[in-house]
Amino acid sequence: MIQTPYYLIDRARLARNMAVMDELRVASGAKCLLALKCFATWGVFGQMRAHMDGTTSSSLYELRLGREEFGGETHAYSVGWADHEIAEAVGYADKIIFNSIGQLERFDNASAHIARGLRLNPRFSTSGFDLADPARPFSRLGEWDAGKIKRVMDRISGFMIHYNCENADFDLFDRQLSQIEEEFGGLLRRLKWVSLGGGIHFTGEGYPVAKLAARLKAFSDRFGVQVYLEPGEAAITGAASLEVTVLDVMNNGKDLAIVDSSVEAHMLDLLIYRQPAKMETEGEHPFMICGKSCLAGDVFGEFNFPKPLQVGDRLSITDAAGYTMVKKNWFNGVKMPSIVIRELDGSLTVARAFGYADYKASLG
Repeated sequence: MIQTPYYLIDRARLARNMAVMDELRVASGAKCLLALKCFATWGVFGQMRAHMDGTTSSSLYELRLGREEFGGETHAYSVGWADHEIAEAVGYADKIIFNSIGQLERFDNASAHIARGLRLNPRFSTSGFDLADPARPFSRLGEWDAGKIKRVMDRISGFMIHYNCENADFDLFDRQLSQIEEEFGGLLRRLKWVSLGGGIHFTGEGYPVAKLAARLKAFSDRFGVQVYLEPGEAAITGAASLEVTVLDVMNNGKDLAIVDSSVEAHMLDLLIYRQPAKMETEGEHPFMICGKSCLAGDVFGEFNFPKPLQVGDRLSITDAAGYTMVKKNWFNGVKMPSIVIRELDGSLTVARAFGYADYKASLG
């Protein structure tokens, strides 16, 4: 039995998402790039690369990882490129997307030999969290003044427009894309490609994939552009869990179970957005599942179980792929979860285990 904690990636569930990816790509003509900011566990890239067209990045290291381990098209984006990064970045990238006109002009000569794009901020989004809203007041994420953009159109061949966030509402997507068409149509017709970013939850149950494909194709045909999507969460929805073991049980007014993991260290996104973890369990015995770090609020959530939890019980926390492994850290020196893959035949492969040497090396 593999020692917990560990992230468990299920190839069969991943394959289900990849099948939807193929359906969308074929029907729409759109290309799909894996957003490494969400999921960058390269041990399963071999399975994904046959169903996706490449990667998109948010930093130099993500960019390099995408080029070396995934292949295909490699799009380079960063909120701010540094002078010492740009030469290496354009060496890895097929396309480089600048966040601002200032960055485009600053690195004009250095990037002139590859395709270039600009991030366009449509001034609206589907995000329910101000923290993650790219269109929040005074947002630094992209340009929105069409007059200013017109003056640099001769230097770019595409836009990146990222405004969706876990958007499972096709009708909302359709309306917002129509707004973009109406306001920026004159600029779109001058381009060769447009990335509509990520955050479209098209691998979710019941999502109208055929409607999305038709809408993307219509957009592509209208403006004569190659459409790109940058799925992160959609690529790995439901494909991984965090496996933990109960270390102790207590009752301080509620029944508590302390597990050998930590929200702050291993599922940080939950803490940032103040959301509970997900577990597929039900019953008549409620327990608060708590992490083992010293942070008082290190709590996965409250769940009901068919029987009282005991020391040694194994628990499975679902939806642990997107924005989890990319954010794991060594807070409190808590053991970092291993990365384990459930193969298509049901066997388990330990892709990576972390130990004291990794902890020590991260600090000096």
